[in-house]
Order: sequence, then structure tokens, then C-alpha cells
Amino acid sequence: MKPNPDNRRDNVENIQRNIDNTISNIRKANEVIDKTSDETLKEDLSKKNERREQALNSLRHEIKDEAEHQNRSRS
Repeated sequence: MKPNPDNRRDNVENIQRNIDNTISNIRKANEVIDKTSDETLKEDLSKKNERREQALNSLRHEIKDEAEHQNRSRS
């Protein structure tokens, strides 16, 4: 059985969806942070948001690479 060829046509869309979802999660966590008095919860959500911000940086770099790859493939 041959492996499937690398199909990257929808990678940009998938990465963008992940970016959108991550941003939404950051916003929701910030809303909870603003409304809660539970310091442990605030700290946990703040740490999660830090990791989410790091993930966003990686996803943005990845989407740029994928978009460049698609542009080169079309040329």
C-alpha cells in the first residue's frame, strides 16, 4: 500500500481555524479572569493564555509558510 501524497490544499484554512479558535479561547478565559475572585483559577487561566499566545506565534509562522508554499506551487 502506497502512502497518501502530501495534500496541503486545505492547510492554510485549517491553521486559520486553529488560530481563530485559540483567540476565542483566550478571550473567553480573559472574561472569566475578569469576573472571578478565585485567584487559583485566575493564575491557571493566565498560564493557559500564555501558552496559547506562544501557540499563536507558532501557528502564525506556520500559516505564513503554508501560504508561501501554496503561492510557489501555483507559479
